[in-house]
Amino acid sequence: MYTWTNDWATGNQTIDFQHKQLFQAINNLLEACQSGKGRTHIDSTMIFLVNYTAKHFGDEEKLQQQFGYPDYPNHRKLHDNFKATVNELAKQLREGGPSIAIVGKVNSSVGGWLVNHIQKEDKKVAAHIKSHTHS
Repeated sequence: MYTWTNDWATGNQTIDFQHKQLFQAINNLLEACQSGKGRTHIDSTMIFLVNYTAKHFGDEEKLQQQFGYPDYPNHRKLHDNFKATVNELAKQLREGGPSIAIVGKVNSSVGGWLVNHIQKEDKKVAAHIKSHTHS
């Protein structure tokens, strides 16, 4: 399970709020898989994660374009790769149901990736935006 820490805060309210929602969705999915919740619950949680990831990345990318973030093409590529990972996990869940392997993948490929991405990439984006709004 992931507990939000200030280390993950970018300082941009919209981005931070959405990150908190993403971690909640990841936690819900992990809990559903680990406690053997019904297939329907797991499916709906995964669908939320897929949709919310797409929405969040779209919002983040709009901000990057709006403020002329120089590393936008690379950042977008990272987002696209992550969306592909989440979609692949959703497919595996649909086809094989919850398993220890899926829980491990959700933890490393989704949770771990997100923590790393926030700390390395999103903080750079937030700093760029901040430097262009408080001149």
